This record gives sequence, structure tokens and C-alpha cells, in this order.
Amino acid sequence: MADTENPITVLSEARAWDLLAGQQVGRLATALDRMPEIFPVNFAVDGESIVFRTAEGSKLVEVVLNEQVAFEVDGWDDNGGWSVVARGAAEVILDAQGLLRAEALPLRPWTPTVKSNFVRIVVDSISGRSFVFGPDPVARYRYGHNRRV
Repeated sequence: MADTENPITVLSEARAWDLLAGQQVGRLATALDRMPEIFPVNFAVDGESIVFRTAEGSKLVEVVLNEQVAFEVDGWDDNGGWSVVARGAAEVILDAQGLLRAEALPLRPWTPTVKSNFVRIVVDSISGRSFVFGPDPVARYRYGHNRRV
């Protein structure tokens, strides 16, 4: 049964990291010249950072020109969902030790393309919320029946 009084719960930082680490695909949000972009990427969590691989191209250019990024993952089932957003600075991994560490992560390209660049997002802040699905309370009273949100 939906909790109509408290359908949104703010997650602890630890729970947000747990949910983030349990996923393989997220969305990288960048902005360059006030133009936002969102890129789906597969990733791995490394400590309190996020690592992904990328080919030469717009993703790499955008994180080099503006390192401040956001990263989002989410999940849901029939009863509810959750969303986690991490913010921080993206940096291309260039040092030998950092590359060895990144290559040891369970992170392989999903497409048959060369993705030789590793990028690490050093997370400054992480937040998350969980949601209980339920009927729209306004529609229920206005239209006399339960509509799903």
C-alpha cells in the first residue's frame, strides 16, 4: 500500500552510494556554453568516485572543457523507485597508476568501439531519494477515481 503521507524519502549518503554501486548504466550530465548534454554510460564505482570509459568525441571534449558534471542513476519496480545524483569534477585519467587501477575495474565497453580513455568523477556531493508509487491525490478527488502517477 502506498504511503500517501510520506511518498518521498531522502536517502542517506551511504544508501545512495550502495544504490549507485549496484548499477551498471548511468547518465553523465555536462554543460558547455550553457548547452546541457546527457550521455548514457556504463560505469564502475571506485571508492567514492565513478569511472567510465569513452572514445574520442563529444563526451571527452565536454569533460575536458568543463570538468563540473553530474551523474544520475535510478531504478524502480511496481511499488516505487529511487534516484541518485552525484556531482563533482571529471578528470581524464592519465597517470600510470591511475590507469592500472581503472583497467582493473569491471568496466568493459558495451559496443565494439575503441574506448581507450578512462574518466574519473571525483564526487563532491551525492544525494538520493526513494519514491512510493500511488494514485495522484488531486486526480482522485477531482475525477473521483484513482489514477497512477
